Parts: sequence; structure tokens; C-alpha cells
Amino acid sequence: MWDSLGKMILLFGLVLVAIGGMMLLGGRLFGLGRLPGDVFIQKGNLGFYFPVVTCIILSVLLTIILNFIRR
Repeated sequence: MWDSLGKMILLFGLVLVAIGGMMLLGGRLFGLGRLPGDVFIQKGNLGFYFPVVTCIILSVLLTIILNFIRR
């Protein structure tokens, strides 16, 4: 029982490290996060940023990749 739980936690940690690395490098390499259609509102010293188009593109790419992996 503990072996399978340990493997699952290790896999989850590796996935988080990979996602974090892609987030750090993604904006520099591919221009993600600064696409037209991403919402940025600045009011005084308060800023709100929501990457709508970036989320849609990443969702489509991950769907395609996971469909290839599952087959």
C-alpha cells in the first residue's frame, strides 16, 4: 500500500516540476501570456491579469498531446 502511494506522490511532484519549468520558460520561448485577447486591467496600483487566449491555446495543445498519448 505504501509503495503505490509513494510512487503516486513522486509522480505528482515530477509533474508539478515539469509544469513549473514550462511556465517559467514558456513566456520567454513562445511568447505565451502576452497574446492579443489576454485581459489586463490596471487601476492605480492594482492590476488584474487573466490570460484568456493563452489558456485556450494551452488547453487545445494539451488535448491534442493527451489524445496522441492515449492511442
